[in-house]
Amino acid sequence: MEMQTVFSIGHGNKTIEEFVSELHSFDIQFLIDIRSKPYSKYNPHFSQQSLKVSIEREHIKYVYMGQELGGLPTHDITCFTNDGNVDYDKLKTKDYFQQGLQRLVSANNQGIHICIMCSESKPQECHRSKLIGIELQKLGINLRHIIDISKEKTQSQIISELTDGFGLSDLFGEEQHFQSRKAYI
Repeated sequence: MEMQTVFSIGHGNKTIEEFVSELHSFDIQFLIDIRSKPYSKYNPHFSQQSLKVSIEREHIKYVYMGQELGGLPTHDITCFTNDGNVDYDKLKTKDYFQQGLQRLVSANNQGIHICIMCSESKPQECHRSKLIGIELQKLGINLRHIIDISKEKTQSQIISELTDGFGLSDLFGEEQHFQSRKAYI
């Protein structure tokens, strides 16, 4: 049985035209913004309202789900370590996160081409792969990371890069655990 698919993209320093072209190359119908803070100081064309207008003009629907699936849950300090990093093992157990995942699963089950979006252009450095991709894989859904027009990396490729080829288990069979790459508090 073939695994179902949800897409992932990071806007980075792309122009809005490059970004939309990448989405169109994968026939994306809905862009799911999962940034905890949906604005960009350095790339204002990716701030929530500007982005929504730009992509809807291109016949792609915009949905904001940063409260449910954002990698920086400032509304829930119980997800932070003492060092100020976000602990993905804690975050993935939260009801709001699980409800967000179920919305992705539901859209996917309806055959809708959805793409989750964050600001980080490198999927191996983002919670899209370290958290959401892993949890979707457990539910039978493969996260495919758009990296350019008609170019992608699979979730398995990203995990292999993150773990030097060991996958989600280390040399001793212990499950790998990820957290945010920088401290926030």
